[in-house]
Amino acid sequence: MSRFATAVNCMDGRVQLPVIEWIKGYCGADYVDMITVPGPDKALAEKGDVRSIYDRVAVSVQKHGSGHIFIAGHYDCAGNPVDEKEHQEQLKRAVEAVRRWGFDAEVKGLWINEEWKVRTI
Repeated sequence: MSRFATAVNCMDGRVQLPVIEWIKGYCGADYVDMITVPGPDKALAEKGDVRSIYDRVAVSVQKHGSGHIFIAGHYDCAGNPVDEKEHQEQLKRAVEAVRRWGFDAEVKGLWINEEWKVRTI
């Protein structure tokens, strides 16, 4: 059986492969469902219009059986041009917001630095 994970990632093409590769290594996923929006850490932290993100995460968790949800923020984000400290604070709030959705999945924040290396927040 294939294993899925979920990434709520920025639409920036520079972060797609680093995030996918890191997630596959972290949790042994065969596939990563990619939900992209500009600056997802900000959108989720500030509780904007996130219904479409919720709906897509629900498909990944409920239909694909994803047991991991990752929210990404990254260096040089055009959709959320704040410093690293603010990104990390937003990621922490975004993780808490997604945990409150009540999915049966681990939720973690990811930071992608200027070298396109991924680490958890």
